[in-house]
Amino acid sequence: MDKIRIIYERLFSAYGKQGWWPFLKDCKLSYHPGDYSPPHSEEEVFQVWVGSILTQNTTWRQASKALIRLGKLGALSPYRIIGMDLPRLVELIKCAGFPNQKAYYLKEISKFFTTLEGVPRRDELLSVKGVGDETADTILLYAYKMPEFIVDTYTRRILQRLKLTRGDEDYMEVKKLFEDNLRRDYRVFQEYHALLVEHGKKYYTRGKPADPLLKV
Repeated sequence: MDKIRIIYERLFSAYGKQGWWPFLKDCKLSYHPGDYSPPHSEEEVFQVWVGSILTQNTTWRQASKALIRLGKLGALSPYRIIGMDLPRLVELIKCAGFPNQKAYYLKEISKFFTTLEGVPRRDELLSVKGVGDETADTILLYAYKMPEFIVDTYTRRILQRLKLTRGDEDYMEVKKLFEDNLRRDYRVFQEYHALLVEHGKKYYTRGKPADPLLKV
C-alpha cells in the first residue's frame, strides 16, 4: 500500500529525525536525532524496558517524570527495583498513573531481565506479566534494534481517520499493514513510530486542528 510509505515521507518532511528512544544523561532526557546507535549499555537497554512499562496508558511526558525520579535515586537497575520496597516504588512512579499495577510490572520485568542471555524472543517477552504486544515491540525495537513495528493509540487514530483501517482490527493486523509495506529496517520503524506520535500529539488530541494528512 503506497499510502503507508507516502505518509512516512510526509511526516519525515514535516518533522525530521526524532532521535527516539531518549535516554537519561545527568538526570535529563537526551534525544539523538540521526544517531541510531543507542542504546550503548545495559543500563540504557534497561531504561527502555522501564519506560515501556511506565508509558502504558499515559503520555510520555508523565512517564518520563517517573523515569527521571527513578534515575535521580540511582534506581534504574533491575536489582535496585527488585530490592525496593513496593510502597516506595509505588510512590516514586505515581506521576505515571496506575502506580500499584506498574510497580508490580516493573518488579516482574526486572526479575526476567536478570535471567536474560542475549536478545529476548517476542513470545518470551509476552510471557512476562505486564508485557503485551505494544510493550514487547517497544522493547525489541528500541532496546535491541529489532524491526518490530509498534502500534499505539495515535497510530490507530491516524489510520482510521485516513480510512486505511476500519478501527476494529486487532494489534497484529495493524502491525502487519506497516511491516508488509515498509523496508524491514529498524531505523525506519523507529522514525515512523516516533513521527506518528509527534503528529498524533499535534493533531489528535482534543481541540487540535484538522489533520493535513487527510489530503494524502
